[in-house]
Amino acid sequence: MSKLDKLTTTDLAAWVQQVKIQTVQGKVCDRIPQLSVVNPTWFAVHICCVSEQPYSSGDTDCVFPLMSVIKAFSFLYLLENMGTDTVLQWVGVEPSDAAFNSLDQLIADNGYPRNPMINSGAITLADKLPGKTASDRTSHLCQWLNQLTGSQVYLDEVMLASVRASRSLINQAITNYLAEKNCLDNPEIALDTYEQICCISGRVEDLALLGKALACGNNLQHHRIVNAVMLMCGLYQDSAKFALRIGLPMKSGISGAMLAIVPNIGAIACYSPALDTVGNSVAAIAFIEALAQKLELSIF
Repeated sequence: MSKLDKLTTTDLAAWVQQVKIQTVQGKVCDRIPQLSVVNPTWFAVHICCVSEQPYSSGDTDCVFPLMSVIKAFSFLYLLENMGTDTVLQWVGVEPSDAAFNSLDQLIADNGYPRNPMINSGAITLADKLPGKTASDRTSHLCQWLNQLTGSQVYLDEVMLASVRASRSLINQAITNYLAEKNCLDNPEIALDTYEQICCISGRVEDLALLGKALACGNNLQHHRIVNAVMLMCGLYQDSAKFALRIGLPMKSGISGAMLAIVPNIGAIACYSPALDTVGNSVAAIAFIEALAQKLELSIF
């Protein structure tokens, strides 16, 4: 039995209704056209436990790209394949108080990305993923995730076309600077890989299954590293605030995806596309905070 066994479907449904009201405080990402067409009031949650039945509520049939949530898993994939010492030569594990796509931060750090949860770190790691082409790398990562977790994530080609049509100039500038500093083997493939892996998509249940693997994985050293970096860096410059208020490793994406890890117990996955000004889902954070406080889930 775990703390999550105190949860009832009645509680879950009530909290979902409460946080759906808060979606009006957020704004759907409009930089990528395909992300801008979603319903801002959508909210879905799936809670995956090691020992209990899963819990689901809300708009659970919605399919969405993981966007930046995938950063935690490309980091884990490389730790498992290359080892900690090698991976931490490429990226640091320090929090950043700048925006997730800050070029100024990267320049101040002389091209050594502050952590894998911001764009500079994730583009650097995308350059190191196994595979000759971006498509190979994305395919290998998808297969690995699905085999590891039982999820059914896949590359959403429509979303990828939308990302490519509205390619971020700042991500291009970050890539160019990393290349200048000799941090990338192939800048073009690195950025293409980064864009592709951000378009790996699924339902909220798939996201929870990915999180469950992080909560209860076999290689505890690597899982602890990823969870620690998520706690410190996963919600960008608001990470410290929510480490205090919620006390769980978390990672967000601009699609409205949100994942929280309850170590040794399970994972809470949410999807709600209305974002705050930092880029985190308004309703997802409100839901996880209510749940964590009610069930005393904080790791501290």
